[in-house]
Amino acid sequence: MNAKVLIIGAGGLGSPCALYLGAAGIGKLGIVDSDAVELNNLQRQVIHSMKDVGRPKVESARDRINAINQDVEVIPYHLRMSSENILGIIKDYDIVVDGSDNFPTRYLVNDACVLSKKPLSHGGIFRFDGQAITIMPGESPCLRCLFPEPPPPGLVPGCQEAGILGAVAGAIGIIQANEVLKYVLGIGELLTGKLLVFNALDSSFRQLKVPRYPKCPVCGESPEITKLIDYEEFCSVQRKDEKR
Repeated sequence: MNAKVLIIGAGGLGSPCALYLGAAGIGKLGIVDSDAVELNNLQRQVIHSMKDVGRPKVESARDRINAINQDVEVIPYHLRMSSENILGIIKDYDIVVDGSDNFPTRYLVNDACVLSKKPLSHGGIFRFDGQAITIMPGESPCLRCLFPEPPPPGLVPGCQEAGILGAVAGAIGIIQANEVLKYVLGIGELLTGKLLVFNALDSSFRQLKVPRYPKCPVCGESPEITKLIDYEEFCSVQRKDEKR
């Protein structure tokens, strides 16, 4: 109940993550999302239902969590994360969960957490594959140690174009919830320095060792990124399509 967790995105990853963290009794859950629930969300965004279509996702998620555990304080942020507001929001939380569906937000969240020294659970999904890694700034590699820059526009299709198996989103979202609970409770071994890769077609899990990159632009020995910027120009998914 003393823990404070921020979930960015109430979609395919944020939905199962929020459900399990709420059920576990996390005292304060912040949820960030600017979208409204759509019918085609429901095969993977399991925190919402048909009666929620048209409602802001953050309100739907709040009501569902409190229906499970009314003692959880859910703080809805019906907005889009930007370089101007992210630091003011994440400062009030112990750990951040990245359930976003686009590269600009992922890199913004990573950079903000590294600069703020906030632990971060990162998850990603694509068709039949998923991945997760936990980032402890100053101690473990960050997202940019793996991928220093966002891909150029059009190189990687988004979930709207390529599709996503709903169960993959559920599996990775629950792994992110598990990482948060281990961190909050101080138990087990976090996915720091390890990228967990899941393939739904052969039901396989692999762990890949990820070293810190000395030339990482944000957490390396001589970081080039010392302040936040927005990365929309790199995004291959238009804002109106950010519906995962």
